[in-house]
Amino acid sequence: MNIALIGAGNVAWHLAQAFTKAGHKVVTVYSRTATQRDELLQLLPNARATEKTDFTNLAVDVVVLAVPDAAIAGVAAQLQVKPGTVVVHTSGSQPLALLQSITGAKIGVFYPLQTFSKQKALDLKLVPFLVEAEDEATLDQLTQLAQSISNQVQQVNSEARKQLHLAAVFACNFTNHLLGISHQLLQNAGLPHTLLQPLIQETIAKAALYPPFEVQTGPASRHDATTIQAHLQMLEQQPVFQELYLKLTQSIQAQSLAK
Repeated sequence: MNIALIGAGNVAWHLAQAFTKAGHKVVTVYSRTATQRDELLQLLPNARATEKTDFTNLAVDVVVLAVPDAAIAGVAAQLQVKPGTVVVHTSGSQPLALLQSITGAKIGVFYPLQTFSKQKALDLKLVPFLVEAEDEATLDQLTQLAQSISNQVQQVNSEARKQLHLAAVFACNFTNHLLGISHQLLQNAGLPHTLLQPLIQETIAKAALYPPFEVQTGPASRHDATTIQAHLQMLEQQPVFQELYLKLTQSIQAQSLAK
């Protein structure tokens, strides 16, 4: 397929390379950030930059909006395509309907369930892709496109995808933030963060094998008030971390009592 990319951030970076590897052709890239666009184009020798969102003269099968959630509606309002062109966004939290303003387009969602950073290589074959479309023909086309770069493709509607994205925020974004706090606490104590790596790896491995609530450990799950109070005192000079510790402790204890 011939593909146009709108956006040149982390998601676009990985999708562009996966599409190319699968035999598709990324023909053009549009981005408001010229430096990011030009960096991406260095990986795509057959693509060219465009300064406009009028794609009516391009031979494009699919236009992929890999832009921040807040930018989707604005880009969609400006985008012009040939009738019948498939246009998708890659958001987990935004509905399919956000693209309905694009005249003549066949609209869909092409959501890769993963955390993306340009500097970290990923095998998209292992990444779940959740697809949705307004009609069966478009859904089939998006499913085929997803299957060309991933071994895990599912058709999921906007409401279910929104719940999935919420769960992903807890599993990924909040977890990473907590790891960042752990890292900072160790730095403050003059200790290497590598000390936590075996613990982190075992925690994630265990959560993948068992229901996480059933294998919860630590002072909160034991209702160890002495240790909890000592930790809260240690965090007195970091009130944001202290409040977070307390809220998480209360959540763990409430869940343990609900068993």
